[in-house]
Amino acid sequence: MSVSQSEPGPVRRPTFAVVPGAQVNSVLQGREKQVIDLVEATYRLHGTGATVNPPSYFLRFPDRPDARIIALPASLGGESGVDGLKWISSFPANIESGLPRASAVLILNDPATGYPFACLESSVISAVRTAASAALAADVLSRGRGDRPRRVGFVGTGLIARFIHTYLAAAGWDFDEVGVHDLKPEHADRFRGYVEGGHGGRVVVHDSAESLIRASDLVVFATVAGAPHISDPGWFAHAPLVLNVSLRDLAPEIVLSAVNVVDDVEHCLKANTSVHLAEQLTGGREFLSGTLYDVMSGAVRPPAGRTLVFSPFGLGVLDLAVGSYVYDEIDRKGELRVADGFFDELDRYGKS
Repeated sequence: MSVSQSEPGPVRRPTFAVVPGAQVNSVLQGREKQVIDLVEATYRLHGTGATVNPPSYFLRFPDRPDARIIALPASLGGESGVDGLKWISSFPANIESGLPRASAVLILNDPATGYPFACLESSVISAVRTAASAALAADVLSRGRGDRPRRVGFVGTGLIARFIHTYLAAAGWDFDEVGVHDLKPEHADRFRGYVEGGHGGRVVVHDSAESLIRASDLVVFATVAGAPHISDPGWFAHAPLVLNVSLRDLAPEIVLSAVNVVDDVEHCLKANTSVHLAEQLTGGREFLSGTLYDVMSGAVRPPAGRTLVFSPFGLGVLDLAVGSYVYDEIDRKGELRVADGFFDELDRYGKS
């Protein structure tokens, strides 16, 4: 994941490249296993303290309360580090006009000079790192719980759900049944068409979240919910594995009745996520078992026979890792689109 432009000797004159979405897709398509491995390696770096991942900053709008733009600064250490920032917007109203809900850019900075050296279209990078994280967590957290889940259910059927399904398949998951539920029946129907169009599994469209949850061993929440709408612990009596990707679907009662694993404690317990609401309700964090890294390293072993919820807030270092990988591949092919003269004032006392 090396993108640093630093090297021994004199500092190179900085350049700046723009990486459009078509190039991002050309690198990432078909490389799901490599991306999952990259995300796992990044979680391990983060778990050992070799990253800087400060709190995300939320830009909100009084006249558009359902919309937000989030800044995720981060620094990725290791053998070849990189600094940077993801700037990602979430405008749910876009869906009604046919546009995707989220759009994003990723800025990569040289850790030797601080100069930004690339801007990448990042909506797919964000979706990919989210899906790879979910697939990794499903694998890690299903160990020790008996056979892998054979029935998966998706609550919410947008782009993130599609990417998660793709990454689960690439990670070797094979489902007997794929459950689908969406508040918009037409969206559920299109997701069913996607799965039935050669992506495996018998598809069942559910008219309620309760029906889907009760029929699924692995439940994926990928909605735009801003507040909990699932509140009955009885729906989870069969102890499924839950990927709480959209973070705010579950009421505190669900969280407190389950075993809980997060990607990063400080990040996840804020912004009124389900686990943050559970902390506010109880005044403590005892309901958390630990992080995904804790499970990966063997420090935490979630008990079998209980609902297990993974809540990933989403770490900027994951975006850096995937973005760096994309940049390196394009650079290796000699296909970077460098913006000539992007940095003009590079002489401290002016041009001679």
